[in-house]
Amino acid sequence: MKIYKFVFLLLLILNTACANQNYSGRLFIANWNVENLFDTVDDPETDDDSFLPESPRKWTENRLETKLKNLSRVIKYMNDFEGPDILGIEEVEHKFLLDKLVNSFLHDMNYKTLEYESPDRRGIDCALIYNADKLKLTDSEPLKVILPEGKTTRDILHAEFLLNNKIKLHVFVNHWPSRREGLKKTEPKRIETAKVLRKKVDELIEKDKNSRIVILGDFNDLPSNISISKILGAKPYYCKNDTNVNWDSLYNLSYELFQQGKGTYKYKTHWNMLDQIIVNGNLVSSEEIGYECNSFQIIKPEYMITKSSKHKGKPKPTYGGRKYLGGFADHFPVAAEFNYR
Repeated sequence: MKIYKFVFLLLLILNTACANQNYSGRLFIANWNVENLFDTVDDPETDDDSFLPESPRKWTENRLETKLKNLSRVIKYMNDFEGPDILGIEEVEHKFLLDKLVNSFLHDMNYKTLEYESPDRRGIDCALIYNADKLKLTDSEPLKVILPEGKTTRDILHAEFLLNNKIKLHVFVNHWPSRREGLKKTEPKRIETAKVLRKKVDELIEKDKNSRIVILGDFNDLPSNISISKILGAKPYYCKNDTNVNWDSLYNLSYELFQQGKGTYKYKTHWNMLDQIIVNGNLVSSEEIGYECNSFQIIKPEYMITKSSKHKGKPKPTYGGRKYLGGFADHFPVAAEFNYR
């Protein structure tokens, strides 16, 4: 009897080892609203007057340099100090700022950048930094969003990658309209943005049922709000229920932490999970690539956290009103890990 038990245990160990060997690589995907990454030059086509050397904020080249250095410090901290493989970025004015960030402060990593100029009034756009050692950019486009009142807002950035020269990934970077004018008044804007994204997702799935889709961004809505849960159709994802995944459904990896009251942006006394990572079923678990269960995380290095005052616990921003603080951003980044063959 003992020898049968031994053989059974041995086979179990070997099967587990073989299953683990199916995945040979790791992909670390992150997102960060970097808060007002402006250059110091006046752009007559946008409202960037608040971030110029002669403005009350005195946005100088030295302060920009400090901002880029601070951002690079957090980016290097990610993924056990190896940096992310894909980083969605919100609130960057121009691509050359990302190129400066990569070339001056992340030059030891083989990063490339992607950004399109969008019709945002302030000139802040969505962008991507990606690891060119693992990923090949094969296509990209900005998705235009026309709001109910006929105005435009920030484009959604869509990028198509080949991972390991084999696995196709579709990545969307979002920065949905803000709540500044009130939740009810601005909700239709985010609903309209969600419709544009959902339409594109449906097109991809209809064209190829094996599509693998990653949706990143600052949505300015919570995972439970209508725009995300109903219009986009992103379902709560719980690792314990991963056997009930449908390949054509969307799953919100941030949901468990959101339900625990955690968030990336603090408004007054409340944490809000505005920054999220959403994937389709083909990215939760498949033979070629799968989500590392419970790996969704809010990235909060100690040096980024405000230690005192009424803002204790918040990320340290670049400015507090017009007062220069020399910090990082007003959002914490988020990330998730995926294993691939």
